[in-house]
Amino acid sequence: MIATLQCTVIDCPDPAALAAFYGRILGWRVDDGDPKWATLTAEDGRQLAFQLAPDHQPPRWPDPAHPQQLHLDFDVDTRADAERARQELIRSGATFLHDSEGERSGFLVFGDPAGHPFCICYGQS
Repeated sequence: MIATLQCTVIDCPDPAALAAFYGRILGWRVDDGDPKWATLTAEDGRQLAFQLAPDHQPPRWPDPAHPQQLHLDFDVDTRADAERARQELIRSGATFLHDSEGERSGFLVFGDPAGHPFCICYGQS
């Protein structure tokens, strides 16, 4: 081993706002004291960070001319849980993009407020 992973960093136009968005999904603590950087921290120490990118060009999933670059997957147990998550995510500023339409397992794809795609996966654990 050469090193350990410190955190995953996501470029965005508003680090505090995007950290708050994902903080609502995960229930993690937000540290947004620096206008150019915000961090989410789980109780066990895992972290996601958000970095100011003033010229950020959001991906346009699934358009290959504007690729997603990365995406985050979040798990819920059932399709019904995913539907409940859909409503809350839209209220929080997410944009609904796609439904795999699986009955027992599948995923819903959303764009976060900065345009990054992410998935709510269900029935996969």
